[in-house]
Amino acid sequence: MSVAPITLDIGPVAHGGHCVARHEGRVVFVRHTLPGERVLARLTEAEPGARFWRADAVEVLEASPDRVPSAWPAAGPGGVGGAELAHVALPAQRRWKATVVAEQMRRLGRVNPEVTVEEVPGPPDGLGWRTRIELMVNRSGQAGMHRHRSREVVPLTAMPLAVPEIEALGLFERHWPGGARITAVAPTGDRPLLLVDGAPWLEKGPDRRPNARTSVRESVEVSGHPYTWRVAADGFWQVHRAGPAVLAQAVLDAVGPVDGERVADLYSGAGLFTVPLADAVGPSGRVMAVDGDPRAVRDARRNSHDRAQVDLALGAVGDVLASGAVGRADVVLLDPPRVGAGRAVIESVVGLRPRRVVYVACDPAALARDVGYLGNLGYGLVGLRAFDLFPMTHHVECVAVFEPVSEVGEREVR
Repeated sequence: MSVAPITLDIGPVAHGGHCVARHEGRVVFVRHTLPGERVLARLTEAEPGARFWRADAVEVLEASPDRVPSAWPAAGPGGVGGAELAHVALPAQRRWKATVVAEQMRRLGRVNPEVTVEEVPGPPDGLGWRTRIELMVNRSGQAGMHRHRSREVVPLTAMPLAVPEIEALGLFERHWPGGARITAVAPTGDRPLLLVDGAPWLEKGPDRRPNARTSVRESVEVSGHPYTWRVAADGFWQVHRAGPAVLAQAVLDAVGPVDGERVADLYSGAGLFTVPLADAVGPSGRVMAVDGDPRAVRDARRNSHDRAQVDLALGAVGDVLASGAVGRADVVLLDPPRVGAGRAVIESVVGLRPRRVVYVACDPAALARDVGYLGNLGYGLVGLRAFDLFPMTHHVECVAVFEPVSEVGEREVR
């Protein structure tokens, strides 16, 4: 878009990694800026009839005290997506995310919790934490990422959010098949693995052996107990090196004592929470784990094979709940995809009459919407923690706890 830059006075942060400004009465969502700044911004989406426009700040006229030199200039204005807060000091990034979570909770969830985004173990500069990255290859065979809100592949020379084991693979010095998708995984407790278009890749090309390695082992300590999971290399797993341990511990803390009880683990994936929950309920309890991905359920079966108290169900969570296969549950855990659980699933969860619901969410807007549904159905928010598992990005992970309103009474959210 070849429109001359416009001067904008930047207002508050908004969900999605941008700030809000106004130009001639129209809302403009501006990336690469901070509240209180004055910037020159290049419009990137500015249809005349649109309700709002989008822009990138390309020159800072008056800087915020929270601005720092970008930790990854390639993700700056006009660059790749994936590090839209790289120009923000780390403490301010966490305040930014706390503001967004609190605002979504007020606007969509109709609750008013105090929110603090917790720092998690990792490099102090906020880099080198991703154990999984995906790259695309352009027609010239160069690895890179998509330009923000575009399908154009921008060649890269580094990916500073990746752990050193991935950086050591030399992905950006090699020539790749044009148009390929590269998945690089550096698990905790196993050696790195590289996939190209889903196929294992060795130094000189694809690994065509029938028994070629396509999964990795992830080793994590939870509540002082060591665990190891087997996970498909291109399956879902928390990408921050500390993420699995931090979230598994937060979930166990939120669930509380469940010895001998029944726990429903919905959207259970490869069993990150299923396995420690099985130990928490003990041999006289039950964990019903439900997921719609056949490969994830196969991994979960391997990971929980020695725990007879685990039952696994393959199918869409809503369908399995509607079928009655879950039965009763004392505690329900949900870890849905970014879109959230949705009204139908929430209604089915409440129909189980659990004494507690624990909800793990990677999108505050989807979580807040489901907070509203739970509130309408008699479950109040009694606990909320937020974790900075995605430094340099606008993403934030939350763990929310709900109990029946009759038991919550007038308690404030912890």
